[in-house]
Amino acid sequence: MTPLLIRDREALAVALNDLPSPRGVVMTMGALHAGHLDLVRAAAARGGTVIVTVFVNPLQFGPDEDFAAYPRTLDDDLRVLGELSPAVVYAPSAADMYPSGAPAVRLDPGDLGNVYEGAIRPGHFAGVLTVVAKLLARTRAEVAYFGRKDAQQLALVRQMVRDLDLPLEIVAVPIRRDPDGLALSSRNRYLSPEQRVQALALPRALDAAVALAADGAPPAAMRRAALAVLTAAPRVEVDYFDVVDATTFRRVGARAAGEGLAIGAIRVGGTRLIDNASVSLGGR
Repeated sequence: MTPLLIRDREALAVALNDLPSPRGVVMTMGALHAGHLDLVRAAAARGGTVIVTVFVNPLQFGPDEDFAAYPRTLDDDLRVLGELSPAVVYAPSAADMYPSGAPAVRLDPGDLGNVYEGAIRPGHFAGVLTVVAKLLARTRAEVAYFGRKDAQQLALVRQMVRDLDLPLEIVAVPIRRDPDGLALSSRNRYLSPEQRVQALALPRALDAAVALAADGAPPAAMRRAALAVLTAAPRVEVDYFDVVDATTFRRVGARAAGEGLAIGAIRVGGTRLIDNASVSLGGR
């Protein structure tokens, strides 16, 4: 069954009037892979109406990033989604999303949006939160599904929902990995076969941190071991690797306890990849 494709906000508003609750939304930039489909399946399992948005958001790309080259594969995406049968695919143009041009008012992500991904990509999270808020409003979503791979984005969306009293539930869906351990990403298609092998340094670094955490090692030891893996990998440039609190994204110290998050970002050739893994803090 082919989902209903809607390209403008007025048609979406009309369609939503006839669709049952709960309304679950999966927000994507297209170039769909199995990780995206996990989100759609999670939404479908809840029942009600599943809405998938496909929009390459210019607000979250910096001037030297890959906005123009980012893959746009709507026809292929629709074929893939047809197997899962979401009720609606909303694929607006930039003119439909931002009819007055780039919005003068954007959501401020605060301190959480200025570290790690936010420090490397200034303005990125303001663009993310702005488009997420607009899509939540347009889809009248009651539940929104996000992947755990974009961990800092997930933390910020949850913070936005709490701080702005938005009446919806955020559901986090586990990371989908290929058999070699690489987390699925639309940007993986940029990697040559050789670069893909090089990129496996990132999941290996995360594995090293997780193994040390299981043995009761402190976060500093996890960082050192992971960075040793990354710096030894050929033609891999490290943006960062750290162990943080999963909610605040503050770096954790030796006295931290409970669940933390090992996070990393690397560049292989012209491709930038991020990944993360949960780690136990404070001993076994």
